[in-house]
Amino acid sequence: MAVSYSFQRYEIKYFLNEEKQAALLKKMEPYMIPDVYGKYGICSIYYDTKDWRLIRASIEKPAYKEKLRIRSYGPAEDNSPVFIELKKKVSGIVYKRRITREAREVEPFLKGEGASPEQIAGEIRWFQQKYRTEPKVFIGYDRLAFAGKEDPELRVTFDTNIRWRQTALDLRTGDFGEPLLPGGEILMEIKIPGAAPLWFSRALSELSIYPTSFSKFGTCYCRHILPEIRRNEALHHA
Repeated sequence: MAVSYSFQRYEIKYFLNEEKQAALLKKMEPYMIPDVYGKYGICSIYYDTKDWRLIRASIEKPAYKEKLRIRSYGPAEDNSPVFIELKKKVSGIVYKRRITREAREVEPFLKGEGASPEQIAGEIRWFQQKYRTEPKVFIGYDRLAFAGKEDPELRVTFDTNIRWRQTALDLRTGDFGEPLLPGGEILMEIKIPGAAPLWFSRALSELSIYPTSFSKFGTCYCRHILPEIRRNEALHHA
């Protein structure tokens, strides 16, 4: 199994509580339909250099940033499809390049083993040769997704129960981890190729829902990993 995908879009994020989510879902009913899969789990492992070079650069909010991750829908088995994704953000536009491999093929591929004729596979391998990344963090969450009735490229997702871990960094070891955010917070994301529809912008304004800058990996690094790095450095220099 080897499938390649490439697309670009804007991704805008918002935080809301259950009350505002319920009100927004009601306003969305005439325009959007639930994803065919309903509510589902997403499991990702983010890659970075030994010294966290990529995420450190990303949280400085440069005009250009890039990251590598692998993703499955729910815990993976050996032959489950896994997306290997190279995600780039340039001046607010997200470009995603990804290929599909079976879970057991992911690590050999990222180590440069075997032939991979796809162009995107070549780009991912070039990225790996440049940065020599390694698995750093698992992040999982439960997602409820909707697509536009007339414009299926319009997608709105709601992520809850965001969890993370730094151990067992293999998608086949299960979907578990510590909470990343306080309970009750819902991360909403609108994914669009251009401007948001007027009805959606109006709904957000009426409900006082405002965009935010948020990265699951960046938040995990800043709130949990960086403090531990600094504690270890302080002990080393004590």
